[in-house]
Amino acid sequence: MAAKLKKGDKVVVLAGKDKGKEGEIVSVDPKAGKAVVDGINMAIRHTRQSQNSQGGRLPKAMPIDLSNLSMIDANGKATRVGFRMEDGKKVRFAKTTGDVI
Repeated sequence: MAAKLKKGDKVVVLAGKDKGKEGEIVSVDPKAGKAVVDGINMAIRHTRQSQNSQGGRLPKAMPIDLSNLSMIDANGKATRVGFRMEDGKKVRFAKTTGDVI
């Protein structure tokens, strides 16, 4: 199945502790159905000091379920993503505006 949300997409969180926050997708795990969004679902990770890094309590973005994310359209509103054929190619489009993503 084609991916509705991809790396680099601007998304808004629909549910959870970060509801309403916006960010950009850093990575997607389609098998688990989760994505890591920059600045969303932050957790404190305790890391040991090493030669390369200082260590300590570092904030890290944790994966969030794809069902809790929605794409942001040109108007800055949450939109669902659809697929259609244009010039023999399958393209994603915003359901609210109809614009190709």
